[in-house]
Amino acid sequence: MGVLEVGRPDAALAEALTAKHQPLQLPDGRERDAFLAEHGPSVVAAVVAGPPGVDARLMNALPNLGAIVNYGAGYDLIDVDEAQRLGIGVSNTPDVLNDSVADTAVGLLLATMRGFCSADRYVRAGRWPVEGPLPLARDVSGTRVGILGLGRIGSAIASRLTGFGCQISYHNCRRAPDCPYHYAASPIELAESADVLVIAVSGGRGSRELVSRQVLEALGDDGYLINVARGSVVDQDALVELLVDKRLAGAGLDVYADEPHVPEQLRELDNVVLLPHIGSATPRTRSAMAALTLRNLDEYLTRGTLTTPVLPPRRSS
Repeated sequence: MGVLEVGRPDAALAEALTAKHQPLQLPDGRERDAFLAEHGPSVVAAVVAGPPGVDARLMNALPNLGAIVNYGAGYDLIDVDEAQRLGIGVSNTPDVLNDSVADTAVGLLLATMRGFCSADRYVRAGRWPVEGPLPLARDVSGTRVGILGLGRIGSAIASRLTGFGCQISYHNCRRAPDCPYHYAASPIELAESADVLVIAVSGGRGSRELVSRQVLEALGDDGYLINVARGSVVDQDALVELLVDKRLAGAGLDVYADEPHVPEQLRELDNVVLLPHIGSATPRTRSAMAALTLRNLDEYLTRGTLTTPVLPPRRSS
């Protein structure tokens, strides 16, 4: 039973996969078609650890593919609609990365609003004794924070920010039962009522550019955007334009529309904190993610089921 490795997993996962399953590695470019013609029929499971992901074309080149095992909570690199049509199961790694990503979100919020990263650069450049103190920055304590996506990660972010005395509001497709936070009926309403908009919603077609130009404009000149979800959730062109024109106060970003490529205009702005998609990048979290990925793969290969299914498989292994 062949296992296909898509993307570049961390060393721990790659070593475990190699030791137990000796996976095939999906090549890039011209070699891909010849590879799929030779090996495609033998593949029953694919482990996805980043681009290029698994689209409809790849699924249809793997006629015996029964499960796509995703290394990560977000599965926007997988065409879930096509997987459902074909009866291919999809799994992800929920829960195990909640704390690390929530910590990243709060760190980005603090760094962005207080200007910590630009202040660090100011000191390192020797500007402090020459130019004097920096302008005052914004308080985090007591601010109004809107969380777009109050799921596992969003809830972990909210619980941390309550310790700062922040006023929390949120928007989901549905109101969360027994939730202590204020519910906003739309992303625009959420942005209008917030000083900071934190994005923690899942990626994919359903959330593509959910944070539209209108939402960003509703956040206003004094508003901040924090994104630890997926770059596809935000209209990135509008975000860049509004930041350049000073129609947003700042942004803290761990994700982008076309990773690893970050627009040059964003890289030039001093009121923007940019991270290279490291929300879950700690040894503890990545080890837990790898273990859950392997559990999903092993369960499918032995029993035809998935431990943490996004879609249950209908094809047998």
